[in-house]
Amino acid sequence: MQLYQTQAQTLLELTEDPFRLEREIQSLFESNLYSFTGLEFIKSEFTIKNNRIDTLAFDPESQAFVIIEYKRERNYSVIDQGVSYLNLMLDYKADFIVEYNESQSNQLKRQDVDWSQSRIIFVSPSFTDFQKQSTNFKDLGIELWEIKRYQGGIVSVNPLQKAKSAPSIKQVQKIESEQIQKIAKEIQQYDEEHHLGDKSDDIRELYERFRDSILNLSPNFELNIKKVYIAFQINNKNLVYFSIRKNQIKIYLNRKYNEIDDPKGLVKDMTGVDHHGSGDCEIVVIDTENLEYILSLIKQTLK
Repeated sequence: MQLYQTQAQTLLELTEDPFRLEREIQSLFESNLYSFTGLEFIKSEFTIKNNRIDTLAFDPESQAFVIIEYKRERNYSVIDQGVSYLNLMLDYKADFIVEYNESQSNQLKRQDVDWSQSRIIFVSPSFTDFQKQSTNFKDLGIELWEIKRYQGGIVSVNPLQKAKSAPSIKQVQKIESEQIQKIAKEIQQYDEEHHLGDKSDDIRELYERFRDSILNLSPNFELNIKKVYIAFQINNKNLVYFSIRKNQIKIYLNRKYNEIDDPKGLVKDMTGVDHHGSGDCEIVVIDTENLEYILSLIKQTLK
């Protein structure tokens, strides 16, 4: 992807300013970790069982640990290191929780962590086709993020999306590696059916109507499906969350309550109340009567 800058109706191609050291990538990414990813920073250079992890982070929405590794060169196996580190996390869960509790103000218990959503992120200026293909399993828990720096202090960060038709690692007929077998057993991929499987036809239809309408608000909207919610995200930031219940859908907007203009008073203030997702705004829907009005509320999260 090439970037351009407009100047007097003329496009000027931005010149890449390559990273000289992996440490430069790590420093930039850690300093802007929440802006880039929405993750909480736990520790840099976390060492466990003679393995040094570049960055240890925590996803407060999925309640899962995330390992981040930085690479400047492309001659390494993301699949081997990724599988090794994911198994390290699953084998030494208590060590990760202890590190979290020693660095954060709140305390985390073992049962608070959703280990099925553990993942590792590789950050590099570029990846080979083989690296992309070898990680193209929807439930492998390995993500590839490209980062580039350009002259003028401009930085682009691009999480590479797995193919929509990406298979499950469980579909591989013969999994020889014991490490991959363990990941295939513990790492889970959640889909719409996970949330809709036991719901009525009325709730399914209501969900599909709202889902399609929200996706039509912006071509950049993508579904981000986790264990306890379905989110709509743009540029890796969740803006809207669905919690699908037996007879209703609870919609949460990633905005503070006082930031939403709601003349009809449909939004409930959830400030300080535990709920799925980020933001303080809850809307309960049981039908499509206020669909267009609710879409107008959702549009406010795009600003």
